[in-house]
Amino acid sequence: MPYAESRRACDSRACYKPHSHPTFSIGAVDRGSSRFSGAGDGPVTLQVGSLVFVPAARVHACNPQPGSAWSYQMLHLDAAWLQAVRAEYASEAGGGESIRIVAAPAVYARFCRLNALLFSAADAQDKEAALIEFVGETDTAQGLRIDSGASARRSEQLQPVLDFLRNASAIHTDLGDLARLAGTSRYQLIRAFRAATGMTPHAWQLNRRINLAREHIRAGEGLADVAYRLGFADQAHFQRVFKAHAGITPGRFRA
Repeated sequence: MPYAESRRACDSRACYKPHSHPTFSIGAVDRGSSRFSGAGDGPVTLQVGSLVFVPAARVHACNPQPGSAWSYQMLHLDAAWLQAVRAEYASEAGGGESIRIVAAPAVYARFCRLNALLFSAADAQDKEAALIEFVGETDTAQGLRIDSGASARRSEQLQPVLDFLRNASAIHTDLGDLARLAGTSRYQLIRAFRAATGMTPHAWQLNRRINLAREHIRAGEGLADVAYRLGFADQAHFQRVFKAHAGITPGRFRA
């Protein structure tokens, strides 16, 4: 099931920088509480049993309350796979999808059962069927929505800069060059870029490097080679940035 990646964290105190994934992500709080922030109006407190559904490329962070630990589950679904599944039961997926926060015991219990099945030795076809069924039934679940329409519109205006950063992941880009590419000042670029993505251009590029690093590590590349390929100063620098975004070291992720 290359389109699904699931992980559990128990009694974790790891904190994450604001980041995004190329995948659709579903998180569930098992113990403790956390503060979730998207590119919205402010942080939201998540309690035990809360689920958060995060569309691909949406900037977010979810961290334990200060001085405490929490336990959670995280499921990442390939965006193209999810789109294909949705096309089977919805005539139009729609743009500007919102982050959804759902606090429903029945939905949480079902997600836990799904994740337990994914971690089990069950047949892959059974896992896929359960996953598709869960996606279809929770797509319409009620919950707190964090709107993304304005961010989507600003992203269109910044498309030349985003395209350049995607194609120059390993290059240290100059803010002035990016501003000229967008036909604006550096100040205006930072304001518009942060409004559209929730990050500065530099933070967005670092986040993209980490997402690319995950792909290279999964493909079996050596950590030193990945660090060099993606333009990190050295392996130690790569390790620090990776852990700040992923909550674990590259070596642990590979294992």
